[in-house]
Amino acid sequence: MKFRSLFMLSFLISASLFTNVNMAESSWPGEPIDDHIFMSYLALTQEVNIWADENPDIVELSSIGQSYLGRELWMVVLSDWSMETKINGDAKEMVYIDGGHHGNEYLGTALAWLTAKWYINEWNAGNDEAVNVLQNSELHILIMLNPDGNDADTRHNLNLTTAANPFVSEVVPTGIDLNRNYDHYWDDCAPSSPFAPGSGPFSEPETRANADYMNSYMQDADLYVTMHTGVWIILYPWGKWPEQPSDWELFHGIRTEINDEISDIPIQNANQGLYPNCGTSRDYGYGVMGFPTFTFETDDDQFLLFTFEDVNDRLREELDVMRYLIENVWYWRARLSVTNLDVIPGNSLTISVENLGRATTLNASLQYANKITGEILWESGSKFAVNATNVSTVTFDASNLTLEEDAGFVLYYQKRVIDSSQWVKENVSDNLTNIRYEDKNAFLGGTLIFDPTAIILIFLFAAYWNKRTY
Repeated sequence: MKFRSLFMLSFLISASLFTNVNMAESSWPGEPIDDHIFMSYLALTQEVNIWADENPDIVELSSIGQSYLGRELWMVVLSDWSMETKINGDAKEMVYIDGGHHGNEYLGTALAWLTAKWYINEWNAGNDEAVNVLQNSELHILIMLNPDGNDADTRHNLNLTTAANPFVSEVVPTGIDLNRNYDHYWDDCAPSSPFAPGSGPFSEPETRANADYMNSYMQDADLYVTMHTGVWIILYPWGKWPEQPSDWELFHGIRTEINDEISDIPIQNANQGLYPNCGTSRDYGYGVMGFPTFTFETDDDQFLLFTFEDVNDRLREELDVMRYLIENVWYWRARLSVTNLDVIPGNSLTISVENLGRATTLNASLQYANKITGEILWESGSKFAVNATNVSTVTFDASNLTLEEDAGFVLYYQKRVIDSSQWVKENVSDNLTNIRYEDKNAFLGGTLIFDPTAIILIFLFAAYWNKRTY
């Protein structure tokens, strides 16, 4: 990447000798329509404001903070704003995307921009996929996290006052590497990661704003993709360790489906696929926030001499991968669905649970709670696991369970295995609950389960026998 500026200058000079470089909108129907070679902060600011002005039905624009030099960090949120929830009343799925941690990684920034542009264009074209996604999801896209570095053509931000690299003896003010500045084992990969991580976790306004937004608005997110440039690869946690993450089933399943159906791009653990790295937004998103996270690295060939392609064609395969990740976001967690619940109050309870999602949960439990106050009246004494795309049947001791009129059963579990993953409570439909009572004083020392049909038959038999006797 160190020759990029020279390549860019050579290309633009050559192009100007033969033809005008088209930086305006083309007429491709249903396609992203800008032929960006390099997007400046000013150009991005102009464009995202046009998006918001022309598409108020699906675009919300805000600034989540400012860069070190005071530039706005623009957040584009896409959804069908005529609907607060899905049609069925469920909350919309949440997707978080950011680009441009490293200012000179232009194709990563372009992929974040292209993702937003595709959904805007295709919504307006009536594309069923785009309409379905925006009716059922919110896409939060921070296209350019490091506008200062972007316009200066440098990896780092432009905070030169505290930018001395602690791993080298020579003090060279180079700015801060924003993707080493997150509070997840910050500065813990030394000396194998010779980057400038800052004076402490979140010392930089850009990373502080990004993390604050995650914690304030994205707690429910089920996908986070951060976009970079350099090596053609998709990386999942961890960067610090070579071991597979807790939710390896989810990551491996996504890898298999992408490689089988969409792209042969390598998808690996970041430590093994690239190099050891700490303090990254990817590992912060997974290890602290509990999201399933990916670093999407586009390769850097776009800026070699004589290799320029229109960005729509250049990133078409990468965009297809993003569309797959976004369209299927509903599956990127455990989604427990009760298929049957047999209850014998004072005795036992047996539940059958199907996992409709692609992630495992290890800590599920069943609660019995008041529907009005939420007070927990009973809880299963042990936790149970449900693997990805699996069914589990578990029996619990219900000797201390007493049923009440305004109470019902609730599943309580984590979306994923990682400790930081969100806990959810989901009501069990009363229609799935089969309640039976036992008579502990039944004759012959046995157990009589009262069933309405059996009771009627007993009375009919008694009446018949009484008639024959008299």
